[in-house]
Amino acid sequence: MLLRPLTLRDAPAVWEAVNESREHLAAWLPWVSTMRSLDDERATIVEMRARWMRREGLTVGIFDRASGRYLGGSGLHRINWDLRIFEIGYFVRTSAEGRGYIAETVQLLTRFAFDSLQANRVEIYVDPRNVRSARVPERLGFILEGTLRRFRADVNGRPADRQVFALIREDYARLPWRGDRSS
Repeated sequence: MLLRPLTLRDAPAVWEAVNESREHLAAWLPWVSTMRSLDDERATIVEMRARWMRREGLTVGIFDRASGRYLGGSGLHRINWDLRIFEIGYFVRTSAEGRGYIAETVQLLTRFAFDSLQANRVEIYVDPRNVRSARVPERLGFILEGTLRRFRADVNGRPADRQVFALIREDYARLPWRGDRSS
């Protein structure tokens, strides 16, 4: 698996993955409904790259290292550089679900945040109805801090609950996979 920033050359592959997974992703991710064409995807990639340059968001594509196939997206979002707080978001295309790509991605981004960016805190917000997504931080040892009621808009723009999973530096230091570079 390979994580890297997206380029405009990736737009067709991302567009294909979103279309393949549209029905599933649309239930959880509001941005899916705004992706109506390849041009929309290109514009999104341009904005992601600008946010990267401004250090506002570090979005990456998830690629199969051997084939180069686009598998999904992730990154560090809602960055607070003063407090060194980073939020990880993620999705995987339908045909790549259940293969551990997201868990590996979250591990890599968590290591990057703590080891390279000197994070004090890494967060993951999950809609409590998205049980499969919540299993990722649970399995990786993130602490479920609680449920924030009516915290963020759902795909229909209505206030919806979010579970917040987090690691602080002391939690991260105790994780068995923290030093494992094989994954």
